[in-house]
Amino acid sequence: MRRSGLLMIIAGWLLLAGLIWWVLGGALESRDHPNADLATVSGPRREVVLKRGRDGHYRAPGRIDGQPVEFLVDTGATDVAVPLELAQSLGLKAGAPFQAQTANGITLAYATRLDRVNLGGLEAHDVAGTLIANPGSDEVLLGMSFLSRCDLSMRDGKMRLRAR
Repeated sequence: MRRSGLLMIIAGWLLLAGLIWWVLGGALESRDHPNADLATVSGPRREVVLKRGRDGHYRAPGRIDGQPVEFLVDTGATDVAVPLELAQSLGLKAGAPFQAQTANGITLAYATRLDRVNLGGLEAHDVAGTLIANPGSDEVLLGMSFLSRCDLSMRDGKMRLRAR
């Protein structure tokens, strides 16, 4: 009888710990990736509002040529910059090679064109891209070749992208 009571108490504490872990894990995920719900948006939209992450950056799921990617919005990037390894898995074709200046220094890069780039329903066609050989990160930088096709404003930790 005592043994079964002890097992019930242990099971109750484990259940409580699991519940706390699940709730806190969801809260932390929401804080670190506040735009994850953009992945569920379908159809064309006129405006997308991104929330700034805890680290001060704007990240969101999107698509390149219909395939899912994770974007880091970078107004300092000229093109949509895709890590070469990811580009190969997406089937992107590398064009002319050149040296690119990145936050991690000079690296080998390749010019490319992206048929479609989509962020939360905002879509642009024939977008300039750069495939980065040693990016220092596995994130796709959503640069000005896409962003310049939108009206962009930032206020109160939110970035608003509006289709032109």
